[in-house]
Amino acid sequence: MVQLYNLHPFGSQQVVPCKQEPERFCGGGRDALFVAAGCKVEVFAVDCQGLSQSRCTFSTLGRVLRLAYSEAGDYLVAIEEKNKAKFLRAYVNWRSKKTENSRVCIRMVGHNVEVPFSESFRDQMSILEMPLSENPLSISCCPVKGDLLVGCTNKLVLFTLKYQIISEEFSILDFERSLIIHIDNITPFEISFCVGYVAVMSDLEVLILKLESDPKDGEKVIHHPHKTNNLVKKTEGTSNETLQLESDDFVICQKPMELLGEKSEQCGISVTLEAIGLADENMKYTHVQHLLYRRFAPDISSYVLPDDAKLHSLQLLPIYQTGSFMSEHSSQEKKLLSLFCFFSLPHVGYLYMVVKSVELMSVYQYPEKSQQAVLTPQFLHVITSNNLQCFTVRCSAAAAREEDLYEDTTLKACPPVSMDVCALRIQLFIGLKAICHFKNHVILLTKADSEPTPERRESPKRLLSRKDTSAKLRTSPVAEAAWNLYIVNTISPVQLYKEMIDYSNTYKTVKTQSCIHLLSEAHLLVRAALMDASQLEPEEKAELLEAFKESCGHLGDCYSRLETRYSHLALPYYKMSGLSLAEVLARVDCAVEDGLQKYEKGLIFYINHSLYENLDEELSEELAAKVVRMFHVTEPKQLPHILCTPSMKNINPSIALSYLRKLDTSECSSVLVTLTKASMALKMGDLDLYRNEMNSHSEMNFVRGFSLEPRLLIQQRKGQICPTEFAVYLKETQPGLLVASILGLQKSSHIGIEEADSFFKVLCDKGEGTVPQLLVDFWEARLVACNPHVVHQELFLKLTSQYIWRLSKRQPPDTTPLQTSEDLINACSHYGLIYPWVHVLLSSETLPDKNYAEDLSKLQSLLCSPSFAVASMSLFLESLSDDTVAGLSIHILCHTRLKEYEQCLDMLLERCPEALIPYANHELKDENRTLWWKKLLPELCQRIKCGGEKYQLYLSSLKETLSVVAVELELRDFLSVLPEDGTAAFFLPYLLYCSRKKSLT
Repeated sequence: MVQLYNLHPFGSQQVVPCKQEPERFCGGGRDALFVAAGCKVEVFAVDCQGLSQSRCTFSTLGRVLRLAYSEAGDYLVAIEEKNKAKFLRAYVNWRSKKTENSRVCIRMVGHNVEVPFSESFRDQMSILEMPLSENPLSISCCPVKGDLLVGCTNKLVLFTLKYQIISEEFSILDFERSLIIHIDNITPFEISFCVGYVAVMSDLEVLILKLESDPKDGEKVIHHPHKTNNLVKKTEGTSNETLQLESDDFVICQKPMELLGEKSEQCGISVTLEAIGLADENMKYTHVQHLLYRRFAPDISSYVLPDDAKLHSLQLLPIYQTGSFMSEHSSQEKKLLSLFCFFSLPHVGYLYMVVKSVELMSVYQYPEKSQQAVLTPQFLHVITSNNLQCFTVRCSAAAAREEDLYEDTTLKACPPVSMDVCALRIQLFIGLKAICHFKNHVILLTKADSEPTPERRESPKRLLSRKDTSAKLRTSPVAEAAWNLYIVNTISPVQLYKEMIDYSNTYKTVKTQSCIHLLSEAHLLVRAALMDASQLEPEEKAELLEAFKESCGHLGDCYSRLETRYSHLALPYYKMSGLSLAEVLARVDCAVEDGLQKYEKGLIFYINHSLYENLDEELSEELAAKVVRMFHVTEPKQLPHILCTPSMKNINPSIALSYLRKLDTSECSSVLVTLTKASMALKMGDLDLYRNEMNSHSEMNFVRGFSLEPRLLIQQRKGQICPTEFAVYLKETQPGLLVASILGLQKSSHIGIEEADSFFKVLCDKGEGTVPQLLVDFWEARLVACNPHVVHQELFLKLTSQYIWRLSKRQPPDTTPLQTSEDLINACSHYGLIYPWVHVLLSSETLPDKNYAEDLSKLQSLLCSPSFAVASMSLFLESLSDDTVAGLSIHILCHTRLKEYEQCLDMLLERCPEALIPYANHELKDENRTLWWKKLLPELCQRIKCGGEKYQLYLSSLKETLSVVAVELELRDFLSVLPEDGTAAFFLPYLLYCSRKKSLT
């Protein structure tokens, strides 16, 4: 369906001062209009105001049948007819043509120009002759690369644009015939070519192909489609039989058909490629991909296929990607983003998207029979016999989705491609004949006479009987009537956008959907203009960006008033508008029903999402109260969550409490409501109310309550973690609840580990590099709560490094630890039982204080845990001296875990012999049992000889050692390990024990 709006996309119009009636014309880039009449082409300079003046004139070989301009290469190409023969010629360097008598260079395409190249020759226009074996029927220039595609009866010929290098400072444009596309069963009366995409159109058929290069098939020059050939043979056979069966009594007509993607290979049209380029690098296309085939059925009610019932205006329209238009520094390099194909019947136009997927985007119904149409990124311009019509297009909406993956999310939105198109204007002109478009100009040819003789296109597939006499051509009128060539200037996108916005106001109170439709049209108009930002001046782009944001705000206003499934679009449109939450709240008018204000779903959805995003914006007390009132009416169960957001910091706590007391706790979590009330009570300074609320639930319930709304404790402002007033108060009064709650948030993935650490550091406000005790409590709680089979080495290192730092600095914790070492050992397998010999070692010396003893016990417990990898502790041990017994115990524990038993024995022999036997009994087992007689026995014997203060300790240790050795070794082995200078009397009891053990066995 096409909606009609009476807007004014057309501004002023100028008459082009042509001397002869134009036969063909086309726009040239930004500033030129080419008009062919007779055997001449006149070039007119056109500025941004549409004013035109003759720039130059040059002669052609004959009457111009087709005319095309390529911005890439800045050349004009024409199909010319002389003496019933057709020629293809390209006009290069035409800007240097000053007068009609200026010299012109004519050369054959592909022929090298001899050196030296004179200065006079450098500045003259060149005409390139392009010989073809068949008459050219149609031409198309690639708008991106400038390559030329020529349509002949049964083939398409591709000329690749290249440059001949004449010298280091100069090169000339040339072409190389690089590819022939053999195409049967369709005559290309119109073609369009764009970066490898080829569209071919006959009277009632359209075929779209994609030329592809495959490195694996690089040696294959000719491609033979697999599925197509058999079908082609069948079709050709059917066609031959059809010709034999034709008679006066039959009219043969094929059914209409639409085939998309791979299915289009079944259309019965044979396509083969023949690479004929001289250079290997030009053989880039090796096979064909079929994208679309569509065939229409003619109206046979008059038994004739009239000329004005055929397809016309085939066009491929590229949309380029130049970086996000919202970016100030977008890339200027053109890259194809999306491609669209348009073609039209007299009363219906079809617009397809053909990149990535092939799909029909829009269908245009014309109120009158169309003559010709031209597609632009912003509009479709169609001419009938007396009207110029302007329709909107959906190219920018489709391209936006190709360019940005965030379209159609909560971040960004774009009007849908499926939205109804609309006609903006129907402008009256008398005798419209032809149209073209370039820049912001629409060129129109009018001729006020009776129907002229059309150029009859003979179809290769005769659809009607040959003997039907009603298919005769009409005779030309004798008298030639007046004609005019107009340049109609389209107004700037911003000006038309403003008119659309004013027009939409008439629908605001009548029908919201109509208002949204027109605002969407305005939005797409601005978006389309911004997608080609490389053509804009900085001031124009800034003005368009402002209009874009404004249009997003208007769309956000519309969707915020909706109660439909599209109401959620208020959120992305408001985001794209750049409006703050306060600005949105100020511009929204809420309806009143039955004396109560009604807040629509779209607005509530936007506010709710915005508040959940931790905006840095703080609402005023008045706006915060307004938000609370809105949610109390629409979504009361969201009130606790809304009140905890940073944006609601300025809410009056007494007002918040009054609404919280009205909540039905059966619908809301009662513990969450309680915590929110407690938070408001703290803001008011009412500690009695706070205590009453905090005494109403158990600690575990409060932990679950904080998990429902983490922002009661943690908020983010400008990307930084900020503890709330509630968290600060809990730190002083209930630190255990605070640690348990943060642990619950971390385990439920509401916050990350680094965020939790940062929270405690900010909360305790300690100096840089200082770890507060509350953070250590959190680490210990994490270790207790984690799965016993999961090893957190990073957490182990954090705790051990902190324990060692405190022990080495004799630094007590800043607050009382929440758990003792005994609590941790009993609650967690990661805190191991301390080895017995460690207690013997520590009994020899008094520890400084209780805090020191607790940190030492926790560290020793971690080192005794099998979960902890001690090898990573070597760096931390350097800061802890082994001069004290506490330090010595840690060093010996680490060496023991590393299985460095001999070093540990040496340390104990030297520093603490009383712990030697307990250590050996605990550690020297299994494969380490030999150390009893290989290491311990000789060392003790040697130290006893030296005497000294520790003689008795060494002696008692030796006796214990001998008892173990005597049990473990045979008599002969025992004798071999005894010292050679020892007295037999001392060892006699152990010798007797060994011999008695031998006799018993």
